[in-house]
Amino acid sequence: MGVLYDYFRSVDDDAAIALMDELDGGPVARAAGSGGIDGAGGVAVDAVDLKWIDPPVALGQLVSFVRDAPWRASLVQSRLIWNPEEHGPWLFGLDDAARDTLASISGGQLPELSARWGRIDEFAHSGPLPEGELVPVIEAIAGLARRARDAGDHLYCWCCL
Repeated sequence: MGVLYDYFRSVDDDAAIALMDELDGGPVARAAGSGGIDGAGGVAVDAVDLKWIDPPVALGQLVSFVRDAPWRASLVQSRLIWNPEEHGPWLFGLDDAARDTLASISGGQLPELSARWGRIDEFAHSGPLPEGELVPVIEAIAGLARRARDAGDHLYCWCCL
């Protein structure tokens, strides 16, 4: 088992941290395939479960493809905002520039982005992923980013071992 990643939107760091308290540390995305996630205790949050997609490397490479810019580890800026225990879970706030880049993805870009992203080392262990396989993943993160941008919210990443 590896590291799990949930991405969600929240109005600010304080609200995101309060959500962690309400969810007893997460996970945030509790129902797969839903834009509005109804978590334990009636907590509702707009989140996506991206299991193995970390912010600096895998998500950062998608951002680099959208921007048509070289990838670097600091392309998606993140800051640790919550870490109750040394061994996790952790909560990171992502920069609004990455949110806005992801929000800008159009339907016409999906096939090319999926093909390029499916060739990165983190996904293509045995060769490139089948064409179009990452389209739903890109649609999910782009949709979340678009809703966050439009609401004036920020993106957050919850992760746990």
